[in-house]
Amino acid sequence: MSELHTPHAGDDHASDADVVALLIRQHGDIRNLFDEVEASTGAERRDAFRRLVRLLAVHETAEEEVVHPFARRSLAGGEQVVKDRLAEEKAAKETLSALDDADTDDPKFLPQLLALRRDVQEHARAEERYEFSHIRRSADAAKSASMARAVKAAEAMAPTRPHPGVESGAANMALGPVAALMDRTKDAVRRAMGKD
Repeated sequence: MSELHTPHAGDDHASDADVVALLIRQHGDIRNLFDEVEASTGAERRDAFRRLVRLLAVHETAEEEVVHPFARRSLAGGEQVVKDRLAEEKAAKETLSALDDADTDDPKFLPQLLALRRDVQEHARAEERYEFSHIRRSADAAKSASMARAVKAAEAMAPTRPHPGVESGAANMALGPVAALMDRTKDAVRRAMGKD
């Protein structure tokens, strides 16, 4: 299997109108944050891990609100593709949640982090293969730009902590304060996609 894509100079500009470029850049950013967490200790590791948790939560929220609905509607077998991605996301959120409560200096932390990294990388490769490649083939420039705007809107509203079991809008509504945040995220995505 190929490694996750590395962001390149100019990707930020491309991602302004290309949802796939934006999401692939985020995959690279996630990989880089895993590297940073692994390479650091003490307060630096805790800070890098907090940033990793936030980026993972932001990225998955954006995909749940933008990418998965598109895949369900436009990809042959899209319902099953999305179901498989949601199962991967749920497992990763459960591991991340357990790690989030752990001391980053605990000897058990790094082996669990490495296991999470493997799961996240496999998930990202599956997204790139089964969803992103389809988006590239089937979404015209206007649709891709609309989805990129929606991903950016979701990023701005995304929760800072992952919540296992929250892989759908309906499940999000059961989380109290996070439910309000997820509701605002959905509203922001709908506005960005012109669905007011």
